[in-house]
Amino acid sequence: MSYTVPAQTRIGHVHLKVSDLQRSLDFYCGLLGFELMMKYGEQAAFISAGGYHHHIGLNTWHSKGMPPAPENTAGLYHVAILYPERKDLAAIYKRLTDAGIVFTGFADHGVSEALYLNDPDGNGLELYRDRPREQWPVDEAGELTMYTHRLNIPDLLRELDS
Repeated sequence: MSYTVPAQTRIGHVHLKVSDLQRSLDFYCGLLGFELMMKYGEQAAFISAGGYHHHIGLNTWHSKGMPPAPENTAGLYHVAILYPERKDLAAIYKRLTDAGIVFTGFADHGVSEALYLNDPDGNGLELYRDRPREQWPVDEAGELTMYTHRLNIPDLLRELDS
């Protein structure tokens, strides 16, 4: 029997294993600007954008004091955090650059523009903004044709001038 998930379905939250809860809170709340919604003792925290119960859960239940997961194993590749406007993406790029954060990549995917980095535990993060759907690249048959080109950082930063 065939089944298609409803179009309104969304990913509600992600829960990450971290080795040091306070270090992760300093990164996600202090640097990225998420809001701490609740702490579960010294073992877990729930953070959000805009007061939602949580977009990201952070816990040390099985990972306190442990090293990052090996890169060449199965597991989460990255968490993608969607920013509402291009100017917001430019602002977080500048904030992270000013803080000395090292990025692992930058990409223009046609449908979106993205910044890539790792959190303190080596969890991959994609900070991105979607282009309006009418700007998405399609071929002659109307099929989506995403790509990966280098993101034009100077053009992105011009968003901060307006």
